[in-house]
Amino acid sequence: MRKILMVFFLVGLAATAQAQFGLRAGFNSANFSDTDFDAKSGFHLGAYYTIGSGFLAFEPGLQYSQKGYQGTEAGTGRSVDEKLGYIDIPVLARLNLIPALNIFLGPQASLLLSSEYKLGEDVFDSSEAIRGYDLGGVVGAQVKLPMGLNAQASYDFGFTSLNYYNVDVKNQVFKISLGYTFGGSSGD
Repeated sequence: MRKILMVFFLVGLAATAQAQFGLRAGFNSANFSDTDFDAKSGFHLGAYYTIGSGFLAFEPGLQYSQKGYQGTEAGTGRSVDEKLGYIDIPVLARLNLIPALNIFLGPQASLLLSSEYKLGEDVFDSSEAIRGYDLGGVVGAQVKLPMGLNAQASYDFGFTSLNYYNVDVKNQVFKISLGYTFGGSSGD
């Protein structure tokens, strides 16, 4: 039993030795799939923990992300603005192609925290009209910069219908981010 515990301890210690914590923030352009709505601008902010530094690294994360759409209501011409706040939990696999460039992909679970539907000047809570979670994927590329900084572009896409007012739509989000890895350098 002691040997098994020692192996788990050493594996955990080795993984932690190659792990790095970081913060990331950036711009979102979000919309629903299969609609005529316009994209909604927003932001995301969160943390990540990269495990591994070779060709393959894994990166779980936690971030707040604004999603939704905007447009004009058919028939009345009133403006529509749906702002959705999510906690995103991505688990990414990063392929380090060269020291300064990697591509990534992985699954993402999202939990709906807030919803605000504006129709003209009227404001409503739309949380009853939309599923409270989203399951999707993330793909993107990252460039490592000097002093532990990094820049990345990614695309989040929903796998599951949000059942928005009984309509089959999925989240789609394009993100541009700037990150900082504590203890990171451009030679990571």
